[in-house]
Amino acid sequence: MKTYAILFPGQGSQFVGMGADVFAARPDLLGDTANEILGWSLSTVVSQGPDEELTRTDRAQAALYAISYTLWVLLADAMPRPPSATAGHSLGEYTGLAAAGAIGFPEGLALVAARGRAMAEAAALEPSTMLALMGADVAAAEAMAARRRDHGGKLWVANINAPGQIVLAGSIEDIDWLMTNADQSGARRAIPLNVAGAFHSPYMEPAAKRLAQALASANFAETKFPVYANVSAKPMTEPKEQLARQLVEPVRFAESLERMAADGIDAFIHVGPGNVTAGLARRSAPGADTFTVSAIEDIEGAVAFIE
Repeated sequence: MKTYAILFPGQGSQFVGMGADVFAARPDLLGDTANEILGWSLSTVVSQGPDEELTRTDRAQAALYAISYTLWVLLADAMPRPPSATAGHSLGEYTGLAAAGAIGFPEGLALVAARGRAMAEAAALEPSTMLALMGADVAAAEAMAARRRDHGGKLWVANINAPGQIVLAGSIEDIDWLMTNADQSGARRAIPLNVAGAFHSPYMEPAAKRLAQALASANFAETKFPVYANVSAKPMTEPKEQLARQLVEPVRFAESLERMAADGIDAFIHVGPGNVTAGLARRSAPGADTFTVSAIEDIEGAVAFIE
């Protein structure tokens, strides 16, 4: 039997039409309940788009949380035993906390909605963006960003997703500079990301302050299984503090996956739209097996996968 962990995706995995089967199976979670919390129709935005609407920070985060959590509920009902741990990429950390019983679905959705609004508003204050370096060394990327800051730039490592996959965040000018000089980091390719701002960097300090206010009134219960935190790559101990820090500090997802494998996890199941976290797990914990549940029809395979 496999010792498995659940992984939840973050922003960027959304697409118009995702989770149609999940909406049909659990309208109690994804219908009026969600719409009342959000103040807009989740099903309409997800099913009809347009893409520009769904990719808005405040829309995409809420949609991914809601669909991924609901798919997890359906999966959990079928699994013969619970996971040994969970982790989520950025936004997915909230899904992981809800899956582990730390917060209820409505409370989590309200926090995600507040987070998305705060991040969108912070991004609108000053133009900024992000860029992925493929094949880059972490130390080299950190050194490049530090040198740029020493010369008055605004550039930081924002996501350490997997070996050779580093994302940096900064001003438009600094990201343009990085695009031109990416080879200094050892990167094979530099890929600009279609995002609204420099997430997981000091650009998000206004958002972190607003999110901290929302988190202050939240009640987190003890988790049923460990939730590995993005900021520490260890089981989360202080969710309110760590979730706020997550907005301005790097997502250490590769290290989280390595730590989980070292702690005895030998299989990972991505739950939610797309399959991004399964791919990151294959690169960061190459000895582990992976499986993807992106639709209800995948659940039967997941049950067989862990045996």
